[in-house]
Amino acid sequence: MTLLPTAKLDQLVARHAEIEAALSAGAEGEEYVRLGREFSDLSPVVEQVRALRGAEHDLEGAHELLAESAADPEMRALAEAEVERLEDRIGELATAVRLALLPKDAMDERGVILEVRAGTGGDEAALFAGDLYRMYTRYAAEKGWSVEVLAESEGTMGGFKEIVAAVHGRGAYARLKFESGVHRVQRVPATEAGGRIHTSAATVAVLPEAEEVDVDINEADLRIDVYRAQGAGGQHVNKTESAVRITHLPTNTVVAVQDERSQHRNKARAMALLRARLLDDERQKKEAGRAAERKGQVGSGDRSERIRTYNFPQGRVSDHRINLTLYKLEEVMAGTALDEIIDPLLTEHQAALLAAAEEA
Repeated sequence: MTLLPTAKLDQLVARHAEIEAALSAGAEGEEYVRLGREFSDLSPVVEQVRALRGAEHDLEGAHELLAESAADPEMRALAEAEVERLEDRIGELATAVRLALLPKDAMDERGVILEVRAGTGGDEAALFAGDLYRMYTRYAAEKGWSVEVLAESEGTMGGFKEIVAAVHGRGAYARLKFESGVHRVQRVPATEAGGRIHTSAATVAVLPEAEEVDVDINEADLRIDVYRAQGAGGQHVNKTESAVRITHLPTNTVVAVQDERSQHRNKARAMALLRARLLDDERQKKEAGRAAERKGQVGSGDRSERIRTYNFPQGRVSDHRINLTLYKLEEVMAGTALDEIIDPLLTEHQAALLAAAEEA
């Protein structure tokens, strides 16, 4: 009835029980951590499978009752209503199981490298970039994630020309990956004497945190320069050459970190940033080959794609990919209502993946 792979579901339920037994028997150390993670990954889908099979069993009983109540109109009406309810429930559970069985992005559980850059709009764009960065840090705090600034360049009137930060927390990439793109703001700048509304923009890039095993970097392919960290206006902010710039020669990818007084820490941060950018480039190239499939998904993650508008005079936020408008701008900027945009984006993405899987 549900057109689901019964044998595969049986294997998942059996594996879940097997892991549960191993954990109860006292697995230790790394084995306990590995099994615990697999158990937590399997639990949601196994729960859905059990609910689905329970509903299917109940439906069989409802059909039997329906057949037995042919001579009793009142009982027959009750049985028909129960059959209809259970069929709807089974349809919902079957969809939930199909979604749970879809291949997951291997990077979803990772933290992210978050890059926010001022776009068109001069000082106002830098101020808006600062607002966006604060929105994400507040959202991270809501989720219990930590944020570590890797590099920043302040705007002349506040905000940031550019800020790069690592957001550490399990599942951060799954929640934030659809934030990549151009964010547009419409508001009256503090510097505008005539009260006219200006339009400015900032660009957001969200990259999964890369581990050393993800990207093979040959030391011979790197040029590492050290220099004195500089502040606003170009003045040196310390007397030692602690700032680090790393150039990956084969791709001409350049990263620079100067926030720490320790050259060693700046180099470590720069290498983490370089790995993330190289991994992102590699993923973008692979996904470019799936362009036709991506047209049906929530945007392409292209940094040049305008994804959202924040209209301050009207107090609204509009996500252009799913035609969603919320009149909760303050709550969104505070991070508390950002999930009200992210959840529909994830739902749309899952629906597109499900449709593609059923067409295949």
